[in-house]
Amino acid sequence: MRRITACFVVFLMLSASMWAMPVGTAARTVIPSDIQQIISVDYRALRNSETAMALKQRVLPDNVKQFEQALRDVGIDPDRDLEQLTFVSFRAPKQGVKVIGIAQGQFPVKAVLKKMKLKKIVPKAYRNASVYPMSNMQMTFLDDFTLVFGEESALHFALDTRDGMGQTLDSNPSIADQITAVDSNPVWSVLDQQGTQNMMRSALGDAASLTDYEVIRKRLLASRYSMNFGSGVSFDLNVVTSDSITAATLSSLVQAGMVVRKMSASPIEKTALEQVNVESDSSDLHFKFRSDDKKFQSLLNSDLFAQVAR
Repeated sequence: MRRITACFVVFLMLSASMWAMPVGTAARTVIPSDIQQIISVDYRALRNSETAMALKQRVLPDNVKQFEQALRDVGIDPDRDLEQLTFVSFRAPKQGVKVIGIAQGQFPVKAVLKKMKLKKIVPKAYRNASVYPMSNMQMTFLDDFTLVFGEESALHFALDTRDGMGQTLDSNPSIADQITAVDSNPVWSVLDQQGTQNMMRSALGDAASLTDYEVIRKRLLASRYSMNFGSGVSFDLNVVTSDSITAATLSSLVQAGMVVRKMSASPIEKTALEQVNVESDSSDLHFKFRSDDKKFQSLLNSDLFAQVAR
């Protein structure tokens, strides 16, 4: 039941894997249509918020740390040159779920290529793309402002998509509509039906085993969330369901779990729960969290956050 208490923190963690703004034109060409989740982060907004930077340092995954170091190794400074970072998980036929990353910014491409040459880093040709080894990944420039990276099969699948061998993100109207609703925010993400079901199961923890959840699980269609640091911290999650009854049932399930846990919660947990608002509106579940910077940074240092962050 402890994870029910921390459901809003779980949602924050899901979004905090990274942060972003609208995906650029070149980037959209390599995103396959069968999306499970897109997470995007605006690094410029991140740099302007002390709280956002504290969150980044607290939960930054090791693979992102490795990526940032790999960029530095070839002459790209993430703190200066990187403007947007997007992670895309998608389903590749007969290959399962794959992940690519897309970095956008003002990259010194000529200097980077020169440094790679001096380091004797030799690219491999994949059709018209020059693919470079990058730590335990591979990368290629789509243009002077966009590079895509990932393990070999994921990167090749993305390049195949760009070259017309598969359908792109723009052929998936359900995901495209979700993106349009949130991509003006500095931190945003969208999930498809399966991704949404997995997220809610993880967030609800033990409560997901209840009959009510199993009844409604297949009626969860998609979700989107956004995070802002402009005035304190705000987090908004919308879960799209098939009907108003499903949305109301899910809302009640989440609220009941929080009420039960609040009865035995620590002071920091109670403070966090008091900032959470969960309600249904038509066929959507709305989850809102608001906090000032000081309270949120205290939460980052709590045992609760440490437990969820593992």
